[in-house]
Amino acid sequence: MWRPVAESLGLFFLPFLLFAIYLALRLRWPLAIEHWTRGRVARLVIAGLAATLAGLVGATTFAPRGQGVYVPAHVEHGVLVPGRIE
Repeated sequence: MWRPVAESLGLFFLPFLLFAIYLALRLRWPLAIEHWTRGRVARLVIAGLAATLAGLVGATTFAPRGQGVYVPAHVEHGVLVPGRIE
């Protein structure tokens, strides 16, 4: 349950991290408030939402779990057979 949430949050905060790295490489203090104007933060939020949406669409499109039929775990001849996708 936590993995999809962590991946989505990571994709959302990626533009903010990249902008902070850009500021650090330009030898500017990334935590200074004058670099984080309302317009820049709005663009970073939009970029973060777009990255999150692209990640979710990509994960559902290319994930192998969307193909095949799930056979749940069951007991055959006294042996537990784990669940699998066929």
